[in-house]
This record gives sequence, C-alpha cells and structure tokens, in this order.
Amino acid sequence: MTEISPDVKTLIQEAIKLEVNGQAFFKQAAEATRNALGKKMFNRLADEEVKHLEAFSRLFSSVIKSDDWKKQVEREQLKGPAEVIEELARRMKRAEGQSEVEALRIGMELETKAVEFFRRAAAEMKDPAAREIFEKIADEERFHYDILLAQHDSVTRSGFWLDSSEFQMDGKY
Repeated sequence: MTEISPDVKTLIQEAIKLEVNGQAFFKQAAEATRNALGKKMFNRLADEEVKHLEAFSRLFSSVIKSDDWKKQVEREQLKGPAEVIEELARRMKRAEGQSEVEALRIGMELETKAVEFFRRAAAEMKDPAAREIFEKIADEERFHYDILLAQHDSVTRSGFWLDSSEFQMDGKY
C-alpha cells in the first residue's frame, strides 16, 4: 500500500467533506424551496457536487498512483450529519418566510468558501494535472456562486442595471 502524507490525507478529507456538505445543503435547500425552478437549480447544484467527488477520486488515484488512499482516508470522519449543514438548517428555519432567500445566501457563502479552498489547494499542488483539476473545480464553484447571486438578485429584486457586461453567465470570466 502506498503511504500518503498527512497533508495530502487532510487535503483529500477536506475536499471530500466540502463537496459532501455542499451536496447535502443543496438537497436540503431543494426540499425547502417551494418554487419549481428554485428546486431544479438546487438539485442541479447538488448533482454537480457529485461530479466533483468523482473527479477527486480520479485525481487522487492518479496523483498517488493507486486507489489505496480510499482505505487510508478515515471514512468515519465523513459519515454522519455534518455540523455545517446542521447550522445552515437552523439558519434556514430561523428565516421562516424568507428561507428560500436565506438558502441562496447560505449557498453563496458555501460557494465562496469552496472557491477559496480549491484555489489554495491548487496553489499547493506540485503536480500540474492536480493543480489544473483544482483550478477547474474552483472555476466551477465560482460559476455556482454567480448563478446563486443572479437568483438572489432576481428573487429580492436587488439587482442593478449594467451599462456593459461585467461577466458572462457561461462561466468564462
């Protein structure tokens, strides 16, 4: 069995937890949302978190040149209710009539944290392929943030008029 360093092990666990928590949150937000289009958006974001997990599995196996990391990552740390999701659920419950707007805000917070995490992880990667994957996932998380922000601005009617395009909704900045 190939031994992995504690730093790589921690990175793997944190990346997986981030995506698992994101998926759980977006599923919960979809259940709490009454609007059909809102449900669809949150479910799509949850599905994309699963795709990220699949990409991580391939990435870590190729970087480590083995699937042994799956045995070494402490699965028990990834099981059970996530503290972050429980806190987010409490925030949504407290928001009562505004739970959909709160779900959008929380989603934006999660995506911001994910972007920061994956950008840092990319910067720490020595392997160019691993760096590229983390940068790509950071870009996808940024696109998720933009989707949530656009939805938030639409729902709260807090958007503003632009005199020129400041970003593209296709995720290309």
